[in-house]
Amino acid sequence: MTRFKSDFLRTLDERGFIHQTSDDQGLDELFRTETVPGYIGFDPTATSLHVGSLIQIMMLHWMQQTGHKPIALMGGGTGMIGDPSFKDEARKLLTPEGIESNLAGIRQAFAPYLTFGDGPTDALMVNNADWLLGINYVEFLRDVGRHFSVNRMLSFDSVKLRLDREQSLSFLEFNYMILQAYDFVELNRRYGVRLQMGGSDQWGNIVNGIDLGHRLGTPQLFALTSPLLTTASGAKMGKSANGAVWLNADMLSPYDFWQYWRNTEDADVGRFLKLYTTLPLDEIARLEALGGAEINEAKKLLANEVTALLHGRAAAETAAETARKTFEEGALAEDLPTIAVPAAQLSAGVGLLTLIVEAGLAASNGEARRHVKGGAVRVNDEAVADERRQLGDGDLTDAGVIKLSLGRKKHVLVRPAG
Repeated sequence: MTRFKSDFLRTLDERGFIHQTSDDQGLDELFRTETVPGYIGFDPTATSLHVGSLIQIMMLHWMQQTGHKPIALMGGGTGMIGDPSFKDEARKLLTPEGIESNLAGIRQAFAPYLTFGDGPTDALMVNNADWLLGINYVEFLRDVGRHFSVNRMLSFDSVKLRLDREQSLSFLEFNYMILQAYDFVELNRRYGVRLQMGGSDQWGNIVNGIDLGHRLGTPQLFALTSPLLTTASGAKMGKSANGAVWLNADMLSPYDFWQYWRNTEDADVGRFLKLYTTLPLDEIARLEALGGAEINEAKKLLANEVTALLHGRAAAETAAETARKTFEEGALAEDLPTIAVPAAQLSAGVGLLTLIVEAGLAASNGEARRHVKGGAVRVNDEAVADERRQLGDGDLTDAGVIKLSLGRKKHVLVRPAG
């Protein structure tokens, strides 16, 4: 039995989103009796968010679905510093132009999950640069900085771990938690925000905002954090063998995104269905109970549902059909990831190892060589054992491509260009 009465917290609790709250009872009563604005902050460190941020986006989604107002806060101001939480070293400082470029890319990921507008439960996207970049530093120190105890800030795990390892923490980074706390207060003043959500590594930063609000006279503010997710084998969410699992289609194809979820470990299927899809819980319980070969059907459903939420149902169905043709029929599916090689270069011959690396199937020639020696590489579905093999025009299929495969699940088409 869930401990919550409000639709929002009950949904999050039943689906496994809640790690910690600042006040279970008070927060539950607030969501049961009012339309609550709440927010999550996203710093623009790249031109796309990756799968590691999807749990936060889904929390905003459920907030809106249960009748409340989600706010996605873009860190155009705090992004100029970078969150030092649990990092071994300072983030690379971004230019204002780089931040704006990243923000433009990041915004794309929210539209499939949230309805934006001016209504009481319509989502908002705001940028903390709007208030942080115009701050008068001396006034800010006097009015806000005086409420922060350095002794207490040094006790937070995110800072303490860095200092315990004798790794430098710059004064610039030390200010990040003050600015994030101020964001919470400013969002309350501007939009009536009462809740900040984030990953469990953000607990200290969020509680700072609650304390600052109390000192500056806001209504009671609340914190809710989600667990930091890893896969059953301990891998960090958002990472794959080929790098980050990006949400934007121009950085990771819907097919590769679908494949990431199709390759979910058996032990994670039920948990991921609860967190990353909107399927009913009784249906998820049925799928979770499947065993043997049947679990693969649950994995395909997981991949279909997560991909459909982000990229649309048509893209999910295309990805599923591409996978079916490739793996079940051995056919050449035109929707596979593709790289272009200059036609003249291909005519002259390109080394197999070079193509494997260019296709992203290996990080280096050495790794590619090991794959070949291990019998994992195929060209046009035929195993290749010669690491010195050159590929050229003679390897093009009737479709005008070369199909390069690593194992059973990774395939890339090589097309001549120009």
